[in-house]
Amino acid sequence: MAKTRPGLMAKPKPAKKDLDSYTIRGTTKVVRAGDCVLMRPSDTGKPPYVARIEKIESDARNNVKVRVRWYYRPEESIGGRRQFHGAKELFLSDHFDVQSAHTIEGKCIVHSFKNYTKLENVGAEDYYCRFEYKAATGAFIPDRVAVYCKCEMPYNPDDLMVQCEGCKDWYHPACVGMTIEEAKKLEHFVCSECSDDEVKRAENGFSSSPAAEVKVDSKRRKR
Repeated sequence: MAKTRPGLMAKPKPAKKDLDSYTIRGTTKVVRAGDCVLMRPSDTGKPPYVARIEKIESDARNNVKVRVRWYYRPEESIGGRRQFHGAKELFLSDHFDVQSAHTIEGKCIVHSFKNYTKLENVGAEDYYCRFEYKAATGAFIPDRVAVYCKCEMPYNPDDLMVQCEGCKDWYHPACVGMTIEEAKKLEHFVCSECSDDEVKRAENGFSSSPAAEVKVDSKRRKR
């Protein structure tokens, strides 16, 4: 049996207390569990880390800590950034951590992919997430997403695309032999496959339906 010196008792650990909120130091901004925040990186040359606050607590000395779930940027993931990753894209990881609340620099919003594509204006504090990410293995959930255009790439909301009036699929201007400037001036767009179908219908005596206004979109996709 372990022995202790007479008259000495183990020093109790400081009691922890859960907090409902925390005011970011030097600001009036209040954060709560569930909020997304920007956190100061150890390397000042890097952009701030993005995390979701899971819990806020303080000890007997009023040191405030936050339990966070990290978001990863594409370049921080195994495999790195790919063509279809947007500039404001993040992955919600399974990496949890405890950090000093003093490292929180500000608040941000991580939208669902669908809601992000509906934004009229994207601010500096706006991000989006469409994947969860397993930090140890590099696996993504979901492991498959819809693809578009001839290049069969997932949608990057930063890219301008045009919608075919026939099949309703979306295309990158470069993939259909156009410049971005030409795509912006289009009044109508029909992809080559649908154009061939229209020619065949005309040859067989069937009239094609009147064309609708071309849809050009640099932020959203309707499917």
